[in-house]
Amino acid sequence: MSTQSHVFIGGLHRSGTSILHRCLCDHPDVSGFRDTGAPEDEGQHLQSVFPTARAYGGPGRFGFDPRSHMDESSMAVSAENRAQLLAEWGLHWDLKRKVLVEKSPPNLVRTRFLQALFPQAGFILVMRHPLAVSYATQKWSQTPIDSLLAHWLVCHRRLRKDLPHLERFLLVRYEDLVNRPEETMAGLYRFVGVGDRPLRRDVRSDVNAGYFSRWRLESLAGGLRGKLRFYALVLKYELPIRRFGYSLLWPDAALPSKPG
Repeated sequence: MSTQSHVFIGGLHRSGTSILHRCLCDHPDVSGFRDTGAPEDEGQHLQSVFPTARAYGGPGRFGFDPRSHMDESSMAVSAENRAQLLAEWGLHWDLKRKVLVEKSPPNLVRTRFLQALFPQAGFILVMRHPLAVSYATQKWSQTPIDSLLAHWLVCHRRLRKDLPHLERFLLVRYEDLVNRPEETMAGLYRFVGVGDRPLRRDVRSDVNAGYFSRWRLESLAGGLRGKLRFYALVLKYELPIRRFGYSLLWPDAALPSKPG
């Protein structure tokens, strides 16, 4: 019987899944995808079993399409499709490693589907401040911040409903990864079942600050109309975003998350 374990990383585009994936796969007992030619080495582009996020609108949009959410009731759950995924992803894994990792943003809303195919799998779900995710995604989606904040909420609410159905998962905040990288990675190593080791990558801790500055500047721009737009967004999104431990009014603050 194989002692290998499968780990799936999910999180919205620009949430920090790529840097976490690279850091984790630097471990000698872990294999992920490298130099595949696929965008960000995402496993969604290296298989033929299920649609990619692009089929549902792409970054900043896919979560609005109910079809992007997949669970154990999906017709794609089958022994044949598991074997197909293992064959296609196996071309890019080092199968001598103990832990095999696949990373794709829409895994965030497909955890139950993947668990049905890989019952012993673990899931690492990355969450980042919605302002940073929204501004960073905007150049791809070409949609307004209002829509991108709504997309962030839709996807994370879906995740919250799915979490009670998962056997093994770990929630990781991007902010913890970049501010306390050694401590955060030590927890990740324990979760996937490999020994601790020093982090061998530089992780920038100042990236969110630029997006927060842009948010503050835009709140002051445009005179009265700009201020009204800013307060309309705060009124619409502040409370639901706070339930996840983030704030639009005080984006730098670390708030406790609340259920719901």
